[in-house]
Amino acid sequence: MPNDLYPRIYKVRDTAVSETCQLEAEPFENVKNQIGFCGIWCGSCMGGNGAIQELAKKFEKISEKLPQMEKWIPKEFNFKEFMKGLTCIQAISLCPGCRKGGGPPACEIRICALEKGMADCSECNQLIECKNFEQLEKDNPKIKEDLIEIKNKSRSELIEKWMNELKNKWPHCILVCESTRK
Repeated sequence: MPNDLYPRIYKVRDTAVSETCQLEAEPFENVKNQIGFCGIWCGSCMGGNGAIQELAKKFEKISEKLPQMEKWIPKEFNFKEFMKGLTCIQAISLCPGCRKGGGPPACEIRICALEKGMADCSECNQLIECKNFEQLEKDNPKIKEDLIEIKNKSRSELIEKWMNELKNKWPHCILVCESTRK
């Protein structure tokens, strides 16, 4: 169910455009309490928390209220195709999180953890030398250290901590995080 959070007013060339920001909290609610076997918090994932779709929706609504916007952009930019792209982005299926069947079907990390009966890889004695993390380590070289750090910590406290960090790292997600607390 969408939440009215606050009105935004955009002033463009003496024309005020008012919009009430609507955010769909359901996608974030679906993943906010999940931590993957790899230690990644699903609530921080743009593929699952709905942030990309929400941003596309907001930009589309603003653009519809400012028809002159198309005239302001460089001629090389195909505005109509861009708007089609925004519509396509909004139609992208959200990832439900790896614990609910999302993520890559052949994820070696998930398969291994499930075979070993582990809640997550922080429980594994072979974590440091594990080759299943090679792809994730390219984007996050400290992912194994982070997993070791969360071992034996309260998942709810971790999620609360990460939610607060997310507000600082991705300011557009503040609305998503706060909409779930009301």
